[in-house]
Amino acid sequence: MKQYKWIRWAAAVGMIVLLTSGCSLPGKKEQSQQIDPPPAGADAMATSGKVSQTVANPMQVTIYAKDEKGFVAPIAVQVEKTQGAARKALEYMVDGGPVQGRLPAGFTSLLPKGTEIKGINIVEDQKLAIVDFSKMFTDYNLQDERKIMEAVTWTLTGFPSVEKVQLRVEGKPLKEMPVGGTPLDEALTRAIGINVEKPESVEYGQSTPVTLYFLNQNQENYSYYVPVTRLVPRTDNVAEAVIRQLIAGPDQKKGLVAVMAPGAELLKVDKTDDLITVNFSDKMLGPDKKAPAEALKAVVLSLTENTNAAAKVQILVNGDAKVSATDNQSYAKPVSRPQTVNQLKL
Repeated sequence: MKQYKWIRWAAAVGMIVLLTSGCSLPGKKEQSQQIDPPPAGADAMATSGKVSQTVANPMQVTIYAKDEKGFVAPIAVQVEKTQGAARKALEYMVDGGPVQGRLPAGFTSLLPKGTEIKGINIVEDQKLAIVDFSKMFTDYNLQDERKIMEAVTWTLTGFPSVEKVQLRVEGKPLKEMPVGGTPLDEALTRAIGINVEKPESVEYGQSTPVTLYFLNQNQENYSYYVPVTRLVPRTDNVAEAVIRQLIAGPDQKKGLVAVMAPGAELLKVDKTDDLITVNFSDKMLGPDKKAPAEALKAVVLSLTENTNAAAKVQILVNGDAKVSATDNQSYAKPVSRPQTVNQLKL
């Protein structure tokens, strides 16, 4: 996204925060196309949550829900295999829908109760998903407006055939969100960010957004990753900025947990189109000479989110590729981004 577009979206976030702080806070013919579901069976990257009944002929979809601290977080769920994977994902995001009572403790669905997904069309050459909701979609609280935009956008762009999302209600395109008026005159992409935060020292017009994965845990000890888009001083070296921000850790006021080992030190980051090499000092290692598993997983998630989701990540310690994690996974060879995060069996 061009810089002025990011500033526009970031400013919209600031307006919503300001408005809610006092109360608690395109032209081508559309073609219908099945959205390819992500492959099932991938390893989860955090402790599994609540387990319910076994699903016959399952597939995995990733939905986004709100946790008890107000963060929008991904949950990879197993659903019955169907032709309408994206539609099924959105149905699982409706309050009172199929996922009711099955999300981890403290999580709530973001789409208003009674919302129906009336249709999803794909404009193939634009990778554009056009979603038509029923009128009940407009019945939400102002403080959830931005979260709903993020949840729908990040859920649908998790499918390989979608990069952009356009919202409709009862067949009519939305030019702005119906409660707070957030502008929707352009298609939504992941460039709008998620759980956006702006440090006081950073100016909108002189910033670069980076999305970082930190940890959170609910009252039932379910650990999960939370993506946070942080504005940092403008930079062309996004990969390096990502690692330095992971080392800096989360905003302590917001209650997330750091993923990097205390004293972790970055030596160098190199990037090609399909490989990102990150070299840490041995301060990354614990007494057992292993690197924290949650740190390495967060590095892979964060780097691929910001640079190239298809890229692989090679992690080195003092230039040595023979890196082992505390979960006994080997990182001696480049690793790919996982296909699921925060897995939950339904």
